[in-house]
Amino acid sequence: MFEFDLIAQSGAARAGVFHTPHGAIETPIFAPVGTQATVKAVTPAQLRELDATLVLANTYHLHLRPGSQLIARMGGLHRFMGWDRPILTDSGGFQVFSLNEMRKVDEEGVTFKSHIDGSMQRLTPQSAIRIQEELGADIIMAFDECADPNNREYVQKAMQRTHKWAEICLRAQQRDDQALFGIVQGGIFPDLRTLSAETIAEMNFPGNAIGGLSVGESKSDMYRTIEIVNQVLPEHKPRYLMGVGTPEDLVEGVRRGIDIFDCVLPTRLARHNTAMTLRGRVNLLNARFAEDPAPIDAQCSCTTCQHFSRSYLRHLIRSKEMLASTLLSIHNIHMLLNLARSMRMAILNGSFDSFADEVLHTLYLHTTQKKEE
Repeated sequence: MFEFDLIAQSGAARAGVFHTPHGAIETPIFAPVGTQATVKAVTPAQLRELDATLVLANTYHLHLRPGSQLIARMGGLHRFMGWDRPILTDSGGFQVFSLNEMRKVDEEGVTFKSHIDGSMQRLTPQSAIRIQEELGADIIMAFDECADPNNREYVQKAMQRTHKWAEICLRAQQRDDQALFGIVQGGIFPDLRTLSAETIAEMNFPGNAIGGLSVGESKSDMYRTIEIVNQVLPEHKPRYLMGVGTPEDLVEGVRRGIDIFDCVLPTRLARHNTAMTLRGRVNLLNARFAEDPAPIDAQCSCTTCQHFSRSYLRHLIRSKEMLASTLLSIHNIHMLLNLARSMRMAILNGSFDSFADEVLHTLYLHTTQKKEE
C-alpha cells in the first residue's frame, strides 16, 4: 500500500512515486500547509487545479479545535475538508515545543496550556498516534521533540526522547492504512544526527523525516546536516524535510536526496503582499506597480499571472480585499509546485545539476541586485 518506487537518480537527487490509499505522490513534491484543515485563502478546487497532490494538516491545532473525535465522526479529515488526495498530518510536536513557557516536558510526553483558552492539555506518543488515527491522514508522524539546534546538551536529551517516543508510536499504531514516518533529530551536530538517522532507520518506518531544521541555524549548517542524514537513511524509502519551503532550499534539498517538503511560506507571504519568483520576492504593495500592466511573472502559467496585472493586485492589497491573498497564494503555491515538477523532469532526463545551478544562479543574482539597490 505504501511502496516507494525509485524511478531515476541524478547524483543524489531522486525522482520517485510514493503510493498511498488516496493516490500516488510523484516526488520530489512540495506540500502546501493546511494548518486548520484548510490551505489559507485557497479552496480544495483551486488546489486541484494547481495539481497539488499532497497537503499537510496540523495535529495540534485540530486536536484543540474542533477535536479529532468530531472529525472522525464527520467521516475523517478527507471528507471533512473536501480533499480526496493524500494528506499528511504532523504529530503536533513542533507546535507544542514552540510554546516555550507554556509547556513542560517529561519522559512520557508534554503538558501544555492551550493557546486558545489556556486550558491544560497533554500530548504523549500514544495520544499523538490516536489523534492522527482519528484524523485519518495517509501519512502520519511520530511524536518528537524539536529543540534549539545549537544547545548540544539539550539536543542530545531531546533526541533520546524522540527515539524512545518513536518506538512507542510504532507500538501504539493500530491502523494499517496510514504510513507512520519516523523523525530524525540531533540539531546541527554531525555525530548526533548520524546516530539519530541510524536509530530511526533501524526501526523500519515506511518513510523517514528530518526535523529540527530551518529553526534558526545557518543555511550551510542545514545543508550539511541534510547530507549527513541522507547518507544514512535507506534509499528505498521517502525522505521528508519538515517545514522548509524557499525555492533555494527546495533545490538544495533535492540535490541532497530529499523527496518531500512542506511549508507555510507561500501562503504566509501572500498574506503579506509578497509574490515568490525564481528572480526573488516581489512586494506588490510597492508604489512602482500602481500602473504596471504586467503579470507578476511573464513566464508563469498560473491563473493569477494569466489573468491579472500587478496594478490590479496592488489595488486589491490597498483596498484590503480578500481576493489579494487568494490570487497571491495561488501564484506562490503554483511557483513551488512547478519548481518541484521541473526538478523531477530534470532528474528524469539526467540534467538536474545544470538545472539546479541555473536556478540558484538566477536567485543569487537577483537577491544580490536587490540588496545593492
